[in-house]
Order: sequence, then C-alpha cells, then structure tokens
Amino acid sequence: QVQLMESGGGLVQPGGSLRLSCAASGNIVSSDVMGWYRQATGKQRELVAQMDSGSSPYYPWYESSVKGRFTVSRDNAKNTVSLQMHDLLPEDTAVYYCNVWRRTIDGTNINFWGQGTQVTVSS
Repeated sequence: QVQLMESGGGLVQPGGSLRLSCAASGNIVSSDVMGWYRQATGKQRELVAQMDSGSSPYYPWYESSVKGRFTVSRDNAKNTVSLQMHDLLPEDTAVYYCNVWRRTIDGTNINFWGQGTQVTVSS
C-alpha cells in the first residue's frame, strides 16, 4: 500500500505562486508514475501533471492549460512529488490531489490518492 500526504495549498491572488508537495510512504516502486489531479466545484477530477522516475520521454506531462505555468518535479530518493505553480488564475481554484499510478505486470491499473489540498485563487 501507498500513503500520500499533501501540503502547501492556500489562498493566493491572481498572478501569484504556490508550491504543493506530496510525500509518499509505503512501497513506491520505480515504475510508479506520480502526479497531481485537481477537482473544481461541480466539475470532474482532471489530471494536471505527471512525472515518472525519469526514464521515459513521455514525461513530464502537463494538461494544456497549465503548460508553461506549472512545473512538476519528483525526488525518487525521498519519494516526493511537487507542483510549482506560477501565474495562477482564478480557474486554477480547486482541490488538488496527489496521485500515484501503478500499472501491475498483468496490466491492472492501481491508483493511490492523497486527501487533497485546497488551492483558492482570488483577489
């Protein structure tokens, strides 16, 4: 099992910056993909950014609306993933969830989730 603990959410003005951090405990394996989802009120949860352990050319991956503003980073030794957010917009307001995606050898997808941290962008 994997446990995820997020930190770093809060209230910020438009154009401001925030950094979210997530610490994973349990059996993280090198093939796990770590990242962030968000869910705004009344909307579906959406993938924001993902990062693998550094071996794939497909990562990091970003949702189009955050490209150039958000940066995802991962520390494999510490089992942490962070999301640095700049130029925040009111539409970035959401609960942000840390996620670990694991694809087992038989093709089963397993997702682990943090409890979520609120990010509010408002003047």
